[in-house]
Amino acid sequence: MKKLLAYFLLILFIFITTFPTLAISSNGGKQEFSATDIEIVKKLEVKGKPTSGKPATAVATGIIGEPCAGNKYAIVIGINDYPGTSNDLNFCVADALSMKEALTTKYGYETTNIYLITDSDANRTNITNAITSLRYTVQNNDEVFFFFSGHGAKGKANDGDKENIDESIVIWGDNGNFDYLWDGELKDLFNGFKTNRIIFAFDSCLSGGMTDLASGGRIINMACSESGVSYEFSDLGHGQFTYYFVVQGMLNGLADTNKADGSVTVEEAFDYTASNCIYQKPTISDQFTNDLLP
Repeated sequence: MKKLLAYFLLILFIFITTFPTLAISSNGGKQEFSATDIEIVKKLEVKGKPTSGKPATAVATGIIGEPCAGNKYAIVIGINDYPGTSNDLNFCVADALSMKEALTTKYGYETTNIYLITDSDANRTNITNAITSLRYTVQNNDEVFFFFSGHGAKGKANDGDKENIDESIVIWGDNGNFDYLWDGELKDLFNGFKTNRIIFAFDSCLSGGMTDLASGGRIINMACSESGVSYEFSDLGHGQFTYYFVVQGMLNGLADTNKADGSVTVEEAFDYTASNCIYQKPTISDQFTNDLLP
């Protein structure tokens, strides 16, 4: 019996030391990521409306890639109300609602397949549970859309990558305080998805640093550069990135410019956004073959 127990402990030790990211932590199985030197970079509000953008290099090819042959799922997050009052925003929930509208009215997503998470409900447990649920639900031919509108942050996070400075989206903690989903943590959460058809869109400051999520078949749409700030405009009633990417680009069809065919691909929506945004420079990581029509 003692030999059997010793053998079991040896195997457990080898497993934990060889695969540390799979080890069960003290908080019930969720991976813990410590961070220091955290700085929230706030999305800025501008009174009025943008004047004009500038032409950007197009990424849309005009060639539609493989269509989705399975089901479509989405996690859509918008946070206006942050802990306290000094960090509140005005239009992130509107961004999330417009994204959901575009997915359901333009791209055939079923409402029952969309996690809409806003304000204080956008906490660590609800968001990570939604991602985990989809990881076990989504099959090879399915599609996933992850959207976030809110603040970004930077810091030195122990999140599994080798970056000196990490970026995160700012969410609610389960204790009612601020919490952060770091780029390396999001990468871990999306590892293991059976589909390689995943679209990300981040309307937040520093979002250009979310390229940790890059992988075959994925498209990451980021509102600004890795060190940049994102804006929301009072006259637009939205974050600037979302207004052009979703409201004008997708819902109103203004991004249907590359071989106009009555539909807007992700790449077309990004091109339209990048050509219209001022003060911020949207960036994209596109590893989907040709253009993705959700």
